[in-house]
Amino acid sequence: MDLAKQAKIVDSIHDTLDDFVGQRLKVRANMGRSKIVESEGVLTQVHPRLFIMEVDRKRGRKARQSYQYVDVLTGTVELSQNGEPLFGAFVEDMSVEEFTLTVESERVLA
Repeated sequence: MDLAKQAKIVDSIHDTLDDFVGQRLKVRANMGRSKIVESEGVLTQVHPRLFIMEVDRKRGRKARQSYQYVDVLTGTVELSQNGEPLFGAFVEDMSVEEFTLTVESERVLA
């Protein structure tokens, strides 16, 4: 997958999430080392490189979590609403390692 296609996908993720601001979503994030965090909350803000959710914690507390659109692209973060995933698999023909190298090389060139 070339950089232009990846950039378009990230932009479409941003635009899609912009429509969901203020709505409840479920987040499933792979934090590495077999640690998967699942939480539910309200999408509060979208920014050019990341989005912020106010998630529910124990005893009625709230916490803010930020995630990058690239994590949604690679499948590290999965979002769903009412049991329906918001995004399908974007990276089918490229491994996560290849994508990470591509993103890092893009940052160096920018």
